[in-house]
Amino acid sequence: MPQDFPMTEKHATLSIDNGEGSVDNIELPIHEGTLGPDVVNVSGLTAEGYFTFDPGFTSTAACESQITFIDGANGVLLHRGYPIEQLAEHSDYLETCYLLLYGELPTAEQKTEFVRTVHQHTMVHEQIRTFFNGFRRDAHPMAIMCGVVGALSAFYHDSTDISDQNHRTVAAYRLIAKMPTIAAMSYKFSIGQPFMYPDNSLDYSANFLHMMFGNPCEPSNISPVIARAMDKIFLLHADHEQNASTSTVRLAGSSQANPFACIAAGIAALWGPSHGGANEAVVKMLEEIGDVSNIDEYIARAKDKDDPFRLMGFGHRVYKNFDPRAKVMKQAADEVLAELGINDPMLDIAKRLEEIALEDAYFVDKKLYPNVDFYSGIILKALGIPTTMFTVIFAVGRTVGWIAHWNEMISGSYRIGRPRQLYTGYSERDFVTIDKR
Repeated sequence: MPQDFPMTEKHATLSIDNGEGSVDNIELPIHEGTLGPDVVNVSGLTAEGYFTFDPGFTSTAACESQITFIDGANGVLLHRGYPIEQLAEHSDYLETCYLLLYGELPTAEQKTEFVRTVHQHTMVHEQIRTFFNGFRRDAHPMAIMCGVVGALSAFYHDSTDISDQNHRTVAAYRLIAKMPTIAAMSYKFSIGQPFMYPDNSLDYSANFLHMMFGNPCEPSNISPVIARAMDKIFLLHADHEQNASTSTVRLAGSSQANPFACIAAGIAALWGPSHGGANEAVVKMLEEIGDVSNIDEYIARAKDKDDPFRLMGFGHRVYKNFDPRAKVMKQAADEVLAELGINDPMLDIAKRLEEIALEDAYFVDKKLYPNVDFYSGIILKALGIPTTMFTVIFAVGRTVGWIAHWNEMISGSYRIGRPRQLYTGYSERDFVTIDKR
């Protein structure tokens, strides 16, 4: 069971010159979490006539959560207390889903039942197939995902009552199970191939690959190495604390929107190139470099602060050390490349960039190590998955994190999100009629 969070007796004092020759002292309580820095509670400032100013919310804890902890300085990522490296080595995606949702690893019986229930929900309503015909064939798969996932609430009325725990549980199962199906349908539609129904005799990741690359004319032959690599991609993207898309899901959920609408909002936030599109940007960078012989030129440009070129897939906003997910993803990338034995110039560029980043003093000193997006981009490129599908696959893996955070919020006490602002526009002025302007 989750533990009670210890509270510290410490307080912070905010001293403000009120402009009248005296100072107002405002006492602010300090809360202490299980791990990580203490938090100054500024919620009482509004009553004193002040707001805090924190663009990007980089210094603001918007919620209390027991799901994921990140220590960026030391390269630590914990899901419910378990290091990501241990989960990637010993667990699988669906078991990690159970952990994120319920807070504990399942017993053998609980895992079997969980997997069985997910399999029961992999099909989508047959009328959803007709939604795809409303999109252009060249529509971005993320545009399709936003629309179709948001429309699920029109089909599954029996799981939209957010005050009902059973509704929330059913919605969670449906979203985790149907996202790979919708993702694969988005891809098949874009290339004009028939949709593939799920094959529930396969595990979660192998089933996704079956729906992506299979065809009705012959049985799918899924490589265990490739399926295991895809499972690691899903697992390593399952949750990452209060990132932009997860915060979007929580903010949408705070208005009591239904879970399908909230996840659609998360997909929209993830679509941005600064968030989920990072591994797509890695492949575009490799295409721009073009050849191994050009690497030295681009490395020099990356070191030049006046040059707009940046190496994508190196360093991380949160991790100031090696991204712990990258170590696992690198191993998966090596296994995939060995399994496929492909000869792709872009992959040669990627491997050379990796060597330079791990050895060159400039990158080592600045701790610009290859991150999870760098290696996942390599894997997806090697599998022949188009770059437009990269963020879709990210969304499939992240769905459980979104739904876990949404359910955690809805299950407790919460208020509708309402950030404030520093207003710098006009002060009050009178309307001028059009003939006098």
